[in-house]
Amino acid sequence: MGKLSLVKIMASVIVATTLAFTGFASSVNAQDISGWQKAVSKKIAKKQSYPRAALRKELQGRAKVEINIDREGNIVAHTIQSSTGHEVLDKEVPKLMKRASPLPAPPAEAADSQLTMVIPLAWVLE
Repeated sequence: MGKLSLVKIMASVIVATTLAFTGFASSVNAQDISGWQKAVSKKIAKKQSYPRAALRKELQGRAKVEINIDREGNIVAHTIQSSTGHEVLDKEVPKLMKRASPLPAPPAEAADSQLTMVIPLAWVLE
């Protein structure tokens, strides 16, 4: 991997907690939501990996993925809203969703049985 061995590889997941959250009742405590969002972010970041083929080609990309989560934290559906621009990275998204599920369960105060959020994902070489 010559050149890549000198490159610090960073596969980062940035869960934008302010992008798109639906399904919460107005009575849900903001601290509960914030804590849950951080837990979701950590779980996804821990499960994200950089595809070897993308590393070999030094491909980088960012995607926005909408995920639907049930009350137990299972990812029941996901949709790529914005592609990374590289098929190999886009193909990693469903694999990541499978590895990350189940996510931490949403706060008990959440009124709806399903939650939807948009998460930005990034595969970046530094």
